Amino acid sequence: QVQLVESGGGLVQPGGSLRLSCAASGSISSINPMGWYRQAPGKKRELVASIPSGGATYYVDSVKGRFTISRDNAKNTVYLQMDSLKPEDTAVYYCNAAIPSQLASWGQGTQVTVSS
Repeated sequence: QVQLVESGGGLVQPGGSLRLSCAASGSISSINPMGWYRQAPGKKRELVASIPSGGATYYVDSVKGRFTISRDNAKNTVYLQMDSLKPEDTAVYYCNAAIPSQLASWGQGTQVTVSS
């Protein structure tokens, strides 16, 4: 089972951008799709974006047009480009398989805080 390490979070002002990275300890080429999740305080973890090795990406409505997910199977890495950030995007962000049967152990996540 791969181990997942998320990075790239931080404190950013509304309207700002961040790029998150998720490095896997092993191959992700067979994990389809890969996804980015987030969990805000007091809320359930939600899938915000997913990407298969080939085919269409998925975005939850609240991030459409602002977030872009990508993957580099050669580097075993998944990215989440987040633009036009809003305070409601504040959460801990995690990556993992986007379907239950392929879920790996959850990593530590990376904190994203959007505040002025």
